Amino acid sequence: MSKSVLIGMSGGVDSSVAAALLVKTGYRVIGGFIKNWSDTKDIWSGECRWKGDRRDAIRVAAKLDIPLLTFDFEEAYRKHVIDPMFRAYQKGSTPNPDVLCNQEIKFGLFFHEARRLKIDYIATGHYARVRTDRDGIAHLLRGRDPDKDQSYFLHRVQQKALARTLFPVGALKKPDVRKIARSLGLATAEKKESMGICFIGKQDMKDFLRTRIPSRPGSVTDPNGLVIGAHDGLDGVTIGQRHGFQAKGGPWYAAAKDPVSNCLVVVPNREHPLLYVRNARIGDPHWVTGRAPASDRGISCAVRYRQKDVPVTIDLRAKKMDIQFQKPVFAVAPGQSAVFYKGQECLGGGIIERTSPEAGGKDVGRGA
Repeated sequence: MSKSVLIGMSGGVDSSVAAALLVKTGYRVIGGFIKNWSDTKDIWSGECRWKGDRRDAIRVAAKLDIPLLTFDFEEAYRKHVIDPMFRAYQKGSTPNPDVLCNQEIKFGLFFHEARRLKIDYIATGHYARVRTDRDGIAHLLRGRDPDKDQSYFLHRVQQKALARTLFPVGALKKPDVRKIARSLGLATAEKKESMGICFIGKQDMKDFLRTRIPSRPGSVTDPNGLVIGAHDGLDGVTIGQRHGFQAKGGPWYAAAKDPVSNCLVVVPNREHPLLYVRNARIGDPHWVTGRAPASDRGISCAVRYRQKDVPVTIDLRAKKMDIQFQKPVFAVAPGQSAVFYKGQECLGGGIIERTSPEAGGKDVGRGA
């Protein structure tokens, strides 16, 4: 009997084509739609966004002649993804909910459901690849398309889940995925990409934060401490941004937060040294293979999706790792994920807890 696969079908073109490729390969394919969030309305139809996405997934499943199961993970999603996100923003950090969503939901609960149903593998439409070595250890590799590679968001997936995961579009480029969808007549062939928070979609982050975190106005100062404006909450500002606050003149870039004084420090240009970091402390490390590399030779680090990774030196033996970037990195902030690579392989990563500005000046608002 052919191997079975539970494919996460989001109602988008990537997961639709991933399902089609699995069917073509000969797997026994079962679609799985995950309902995680029911509050967001589609701006065009006014209905809950998940309903439209599920309808698209149903249409594709019918076209491929595969069953589609629906999993309601909304309660767990709020507890394990949204609640930690709000707590991090309240502390002045900049978390990445998509990383948590993959760890806890797509490759956590969804994977466990597949095992409960005695399904051999799970699959998603992520642009990433898996290589299994002769010892049976799964290694996470970048997607072939450098513009779409999503290994950054997958660096905290547990080894037991990764070893039973398939990424059918990981070796393809996005235009080729669209071409396959059109050739098969899939309903999602021309559907636009979903942007914003995982499962919630695109919406103003500050408005979303204000649903739980009250506005806390404070001052905006230049690097010399001169008050030049105001903000309505440090949680609504990300390091490196040019918006989210009001200031005279400009343009100004958010460079540092001081949660004690509730003050935001801004600088007048993108090249200002306060915006660049050479050193950072990383906590809560996770290694994809289950063990840290033997040495830091050849390791590079990315602190944002699609950022070009920079060579680093790391104290791999510590639970809280100090890393040094070989060249200054723009707009690094506590809460972000620092993800490590060696060539095409994603090794794992951790959470940035503290940084030091390139200027070597006062370490204002850069973490505890």
